[in-house]
Amino acid sequence: MRQPRHPHPVVTFVLVSVGLFMVTLDNLVVSTALPVIRVDLDATLEQLEWTVNAYTLAYAVFLLFGAALGDRFGRRRMFTFGIALFTIGSAAAAIAPSVDTLVAARALQGFGAAFVTPLSLTLLSEAVPDGKRGIAIGAWSGVAGLGVAMGPVVGGAITEGIAWQWIFWVNVPIGLVVAPLAARLLGESYGPDRGLDPPGLLLAIAGLFPLTFGVVRASALGWGSATVVTSLALGTLMLVAFLVVEHRTREPLLPLRFFRSRAFSATNAASFVMFFGIFGSIFFLSQFFVTVQGFTPLQAGLRILPWTIMPIFVAPIAGLLSDKIGARPLMALGLALQAAAVFRIAHVTAVDTSYSELVPAFIAAGMGMSLVFAPSANAVLASVRAVEAGKASGATNTIRELGGVAGVAVLASVFAAAGGYASPQDYVDGLRGALPVGGAVLAAGALIALLIPRHLVAQPSATGASTSEAPVPSGA
Repeated sequence: MRQPRHPHPVVTFVLVSVGLFMVTLDNLVVSTALPVIRVDLDATLEQLEWTVNAYTLAYAVFLLFGAALGDRFGRRRMFTFGIALFTIGSAAAAIAPSVDTLVAARALQGFGAAFVTPLSLTLLSEAVPDGKRGIAIGAWSGVAGLGVAMGPVVGGAITEGIAWQWIFWVNVPIGLVVAPLAARLLGESYGPDRGLDPPGLLLAIAGLFPLTFGVVRASALGWGSATVVTSLALGTLMLVAFLVVEHRTREPLLPLRFFRSRAFSATNAASFVMFFGIFGSIFFLSQFFVTVQGFTPLQAGLRILPWTIMPIFVAPIAGLLSDKIGARPLMALGLALQAAAVFRIAHVTAVDTSYSELVPAFIAAGMGMSLVFAPSANAVLASVRAVEAGKASGATNTIRELGGVAGVAVLASVFAAAGGYASPQDYVDGLRGALPVGGAVLAAGALIALLIPRHLVAQPSATGASTSEAPVPSGA
């Protein structure tokens, strides 16, 4: 196996962070442009939903695929390929003459993003020395959080100031610069398995697609609809078949022994429930300011910023601390903070709630997110051999994305049962019904985080040993 060369860590951080920022920004950037797109392209409500869902669906389904191709054909090469695909998809979205073309272009963007996200973390972890990896991953997490935070704000500002097409055009010059620089300046590396595991790849896609599709459609069609039930059953069946195949193959797409590590399993479980609780909550809170209090989409995005922008400030510190004290206390505290914040928001929210009553809870929730992002990534990477970072990153990002999709769908069902869009008070009733569910899930995540070992000592990547888990000595 070819050994990776070691580029400058700062150069690597800048290139992978720019790529990561682009793909996380576009996850939500279209949300504030939907009313204008509906008029310009004469789109139905369902078509508008798919301009968001097409990206999410392609992204979630192909994360493992992107990580696997990086291991086989080179992580730098596949990261560059992902940037190129994302750029092409952005240009196609900008010139889309119809909503169907726009949806297809968004799916292509999501497909490219599925290469960029897991490989950006792997490339960064390889370029940074072990002692500085926590703060580097913390900064990487902050960039990801900033992309999510700025999506609605950037989308609203560009749509109101120029035209909705420019929310996609802005990606094109960035991609045209980043792709060739990445191909030239990043170090190349490969995973330990040079096989592609075609049966595993096909079964993973065949399982994740209907599973994600069913969850995405559940809020519109109902959990008991034939489409949703069939999709979830088919997805579950295919994923069971995937696990059977992965157990038997010599070079699996997802080594099941990862889950024998308490650190890997508990960290991913905590990450799943955090994305479930927090993204479901943000989805409805961002609409609260528009639907109930009459603000513009841009104004609503700005009001959510105290929550969503916190990772850019706190995540690097959390990453540094995770190197010193481990992920467990930081993740448990972070999830507890988020749970308390969501419960508080549910308690004080009313039609005439003042913004000042919400800001402290927004800040607490943002700090809580920050305390989970970097330590969880650090814990996952420490729980596997260095050469397996690509597979671990792909699995973790898939689990997180599925958590976010499930959270929006489940909280949407609770929201619909408790209220709706008929009036501002009806919306508040739905919100106050849905948010406690998100808060309860986050509180459960805090308990799950306590299962993470206090300290992880990674074995050298040259050995075949998996990561050992040992308690921190007293006084350490």
